[in-house]
Amino acid sequence: MKIYLAGTSAYKDVPIQESKYVLESFYYFKDWQKKLINKDFMLDSGAFTFMNSARNKSDIDFDNYVEKYAEFINQNGIELFFEMDIDCVVGIKEVERLRQKLEKITSKKCIPVWHKSRGFDYFKQLAQNYKYISIGGIVINEILKSEYKYFPELINIAHQNKCKIHALGFLGKDKAKYDFDSVDGTNWTLGNRLGVYFKFINRKIYRQEFKDKRAVNLKELNLHNFNEWCKYQKYMDK
Repeated sequence: MKIYLAGTSAYKDVPIQESKYVLESFYYFKDWQKKLINKDFMLDSGAFTFMNSARNKSDIDFDNYVEKYAEFINQNGIELFFEMDIDCVVGIKEVERLRQKLEKITSKKCIPVWHKSRGFDYFKQLAQNYKYISIGGIVINEILKSEYKYFPELINIAHQNKCKIHALGFLGKDKAKYDFDSVDGTNWTLGNRLGVYFKFINRKIYRQEFKDKRAVNLKELNLHNFNEWCKYQKYMDK
């Protein structure tokens, strides 16, 4: 399983280039991150964040956004990029139209983001027509923990069609139970946000919270946590 570290744009002081797998949002992407782009680099559209940041949502031009997104993909030779994951905003038909536009401009197939609202048959169609697909809605509990039991069946369908499958934002302890090809998350940044300390021991990553967060040197903690997650990346990649 490939573990992608997400949310790296705010960590210029950390040697992110040493991470084997990085996922970043087009919306947050910084120029210094171009050195991170390689054949395994993943790019999310950031369209949902873009929409939420807009002052007047009625003026949002997703066609213009997808054109800029596609141009960035072309300019930087990015191979792994996600579709505009905005089902809940514009509906599946519009997402499909924007997907087609994105693929036409880039001359590449994107990574579709399946949501359970699309239905089981739609997942099968994606697995048959794409080499890489993803599952969304895990972070926001659109997919409940009680529904994780369906992951093995979805994974099997993908693999039977020689399709890889990525779980978006699925970096919690449950990930190791499932045969996803890749997952991502911002858990490694919890040191900066919550004063959490990580340690990779005996094939697992453990977390501990400092009682007095004010005494924590965040710069040192971020670097430490990054290094521990890189160790975990390497182990899970075996």
